Amino acid sequence: MITYLEAIRLAQQKALADDPRVFIYGQDVGHFGGAFKATKNLAKEFPGRVIDSPISEDAMVGVAIGAAIEGMRPIVEMQFADFSICGLNQIVNHAATLFYRTEVSCPIVVRLPYGGTAGTGPFHSQSVEALYANYPGLIVMTPGTVEDAYTMFLEAMTLDDPVIFCEHKFLYYHLKAQELPTAALPFNKARIARPGRDATVVTYGAMLHESLAAAEELVKEGYEIEIVDLRSVKPLDTDTILASVARTGRLLVVSEAFPWGGVAAEVIARVTAEGFGLLDAPPQRLNAKDTPVPYHPALWGTHRPTASSIVDALHRLLKL
Repeated sequence: MITYLEAIRLAQQKALADDPRVFIYGQDVGHFGGAFKATKNLAKEFPGRVIDSPISEDAMVGVAIGAAIEGMRPIVEMQFADFSICGLNQIVNHAATLFYRTEVSCPIVVRLPYGGTAGTGPFHSQSVEALYANYPGLIVMTPGTVEDAYTMFLEAMTLDDPVIFCEHKFLYYHLKAQELPTAALPFNKARIARPGRDATVVTYGAMLHESLAAAEELVKEGYEIEIVDLRSVKPLDTDTILASVARTGRLLVVSEAFPWGGVAAEVIARVTAEGFGLLDAPPQRLNAKDTPVPYHPALWGTHRPTASSIVDALHRLLKL
């Protein structure tokens, strides 16, 4: 069995093996193997190409941008997505705008372990994908399966634009697959993870699995819920979302991120603007609570959407 985390490590291993321009840069990525062991043993296998950085996210991204300008293809590992805010200036003001300003590509991949796990609290649990999606020039990938974690990372390494690769920490060890795929959807296409007729749930990352569990629960009541896995939030596959809403007439968007100005809000805005006539009820969203992420596991369990709260939200939607 291959875990979600192992798929990411194997994708990095393949990228290093296939292209001598690739290197990994980040805090403790070398001998220690990364905060979550996503680079375990890679420094031994590829001497001089898995490099420990200073404790400065700003400097890490700056080095990667400079290397990319000179023809390299860097992978930057952030220990936690929350810490990437310290490198925000480099990412959004330099990497994202470089080609627009200079016609020089910036092929960097910034790995962000995002989302919550029990007990990690407000500084190690945030979902920052919408923040980066706000800026033109960045691609934001949010794989929610082992297969996508592997294939989308390898695709990210072929792109000439900077990629923010959001890998959900909760899935690292909880998610497993029998084998790695040999083919995949393009990164910019959403996937129908479960067909249905009564309502559409649009989601991504760890919430994909909570939503699938909720859909299975509602089968007992005779409902068939369609689940759309976005896979990437920038670009956003509006066509697949609209096609699903056309089949079901109802929409719930589920995201672990905070509610204000997030992916859920963007999806609903697009559906109401481009597919209002497809709707049989007002579109709904279910996000984390609008508070910092709590430490206590019991509080964390009620802070983020769960299969149970998604079932409740769908019950309300189906009655509208």
